[in-house]
Amino acid sequence: MTKLAEQRAGLPDQPGVYLFRDARGRVVYVGKAKSIRKRVASHFSARGQLIEFIDHIEYLVVETEAEALLAEQNFIRQYKPRFNIRLRDDKSYPYIAISLDEDFPRVYFTR
Repeated sequence: MTKLAEQRAGLPDQPGVYLFRDARGRVVYVGKAKSIRKRVASHFSARGQLIEFIDHIEYLVVETEAEALLAEQNFIRQYKPRFNIRLRDDKSYPYIAISLDEDFPRVYFTR
């Protein structure tokens, strides 16, 4: 079993953020997931260009998908990974909002 296959087998089935690093330790991709194990597996079944750059996988388990979204944004801003093109600038940072103009206020994400 390869090193990556062993790492993938040990990934949790929980929400969180995963980081793909290259052989030099640089973060090449950051992603969020409802299930880290299932989402990472989908990257490897697609056989895209990203796969050939991955040397090892790191992850951070969080309580909710909302926390995963915020952690993903923070990691992307910190590492500026090569394959996270859409979210590298500061213009798309998500915020949590509460609607106060409704009978039953709701919490939602906005940019």
